[in-house]
Amino acid sequence: MEADFWHQMWRSGRVGFHQPDVNAFLIKHWKKLNLSGHEQVFVPLCGKSLDMLWLNQQGHAVLGVELSEKALQEFVTENGLQATALKHPRFSGFEMDKMSLLSGDFFDVSGKDCSEVKAVYDRAALVALPPEMRQQYASHLKAVLAPGVPILLIAMDYDQSLQSGPPFAVSEQEVKALFKDTFNIEKIESDTFERKGVQTTENVFVLTPKA
Repeated sequence: MEADFWHQMWRSGRVGFHQPDVNAFLIKHWKKLNLSGHEQVFVPLCGKSLDMLWLNQQGHAVLGVELSEKALQEFVTENGLQATALKHPRFSGFEMDKMSLLSGDFFDVSGKDCSEVKAVYDRAALVALPPEMRQQYASHLKAVLAPGVPILLIAMDYDQSLQSGPPFAVSEQEVKALFKDTFNIEKIESDTFERKGVQTTENVFVLTPKA
């Protein structure tokens, strides 16, 4: 999947994947990561998600990365935030109080960028990627995280032959195949509903690093 695809989606306003409210699974299950409330949370492929505001309001610092700078600009503007230009050798973006938003390629994020990250929240990253990129995504995420960093992951599963992505179908089996080498994986909730005429299940996982 080319970067131009996502830039065009944001330019044209075709952002049906953006949720206008804070994700209910995040609110319900975030405490299961057993954090103190002051850690930095990494939100890959963050878009203009209001989930970042919620995490920030819980006391967390937020590190977001998003290909489209337009998405990040809309996040700042629509939420009335005071931001300054990000100073970074590889990314443009925005800095706010306890929030850094990097505009650029997720695969350019380094371990140094994530050195303070203590948790990951992924609602829209893994499901945004086609099958051939998901292994690359999981490998890079594991490579840049320090030992001991847990993940709250929300994935969507449906019959991919009935509907094209994104969001793409990611099964529980695939989540396990991608992460079981370094994480204990617990599915903590499932919700099945009809989306655009197709039966769809959202699965919520807590990924805890293996000792």
